[in-house]
Amino acid sequence: MPSPYFDNYGLVRLEAASATITADAHVGQRLAMSRAAGGVTATLPAATGSGNRYEFLVQTALTSGNYIVRVANATDTMIGTALLFADGGDTTVGFAAVAGTSDTITLSGTATGGVPGAYIVADDIASGLWHVRVVSDASGTEATPFSATVS
Repeated sequence: MPSPYFDNYGLVRLEAASATITADAHVGQRLAMSRAAGGVTATLPAATGSGNRYEFLVQTALTSGNYIVRVANATDTMIGTALLFADGGDTTVGFAAVAGTSDTITLSGTATGGVPGAYIVADDIASGLWHVRVVSDASGTEATPFSATVS
């Protein structure tokens, strides 16, 4: 019998306030962030260099809170970039994760992205290191979605 969290398209809906991402349950699945009130905080597994990929999709517009993807521990960090489509015309704004420091991606639904259609790809590339890509529309004064919050 299939899990109630999977549909026919390999989609896992993240609808609780927090989600612990695991290789067994989430590699090869698309992870749809669909909790409008309060958002979702998804915690990646510890980076080991496994090559595992996790793909997060924003399905539902936020009414409060944030969509967050963060590392599992204080030693893991992220490298990579975020590409946000700006309000004015045909413009984009780019941000880079700070190597050795960034460990959290926060999509606010406005300035740091996170509107429906946004996505995050996280690849486990080495022990303690995630490579991430963020693509999203944003509004207001665009700002980096990267920060250091895991201690």
